[in-house]
Amino acid sequence: MADGRGHPQPGDLIEIDRKVYQHWVLYVGDGYVIHVTDDEGAPSFLGSSSSVSAAMAKVKKQLLKEVAGNHKWRVNNKYDRFCTPRPVEEIIRRAERWVDMEVPYGLLTNNCEHFVTMLRYKVGVSQQVLKALTVAAGALLLLLL
Repeated sequence: MADGRGHPQPGDLIEIDRKVYQHWVLYVGDGYVIHVTDDEGAPSFLGSSSSVSAAMAKVKKQLLKEVAGNHKWRVNNKYDRFCTPRPVEEIIRRAERWVDMEVPYGLLTNNCEHFVTMLRYKVGVSQQVLKALTVAAGALLLLLL
C-alpha cells in the first residue's frame, strides 16, 4: 500500500491524495473499498474528462491498493465529531447494494466524498467542495474590489 496511515476498519472513510483533489472511498474489509468511479475505473473527481462532463458514474468494489496506486491515503472519519455514524453492519450492507450501479454524479453535489459520507452518516457532505467554493468566492470578491 502506498503510504497508508492507520489500519482501516470496515466502515471507515479513506481519503486518497491526488494532485488537485482528494478521492474518497469506503473501506469494507479484506483490503476492499467501495467508491464512485467513471466507466474505466478512474476516480470520478477530475479523474478523466468523461467523469467531469458525465452526469452518471459507476459504483465499484476494488482493492484499496489498486485505487490508491502510488498516492498517499489515510483513514479520515473527520465528520464523526459532528455526525453519528450508522452501525458498521448497516454501512457495509448499504454500500454493497450500490456496487455495479450507476449513480448521479456532479462535482458540487454528488461527488465521491458525498457518496461515502452518505453511506456512513446518512447525509452526503463534501468539505473539499466547500473549500473550493470559499476560495472562488474570495477570488471573485478581490476582482470586484
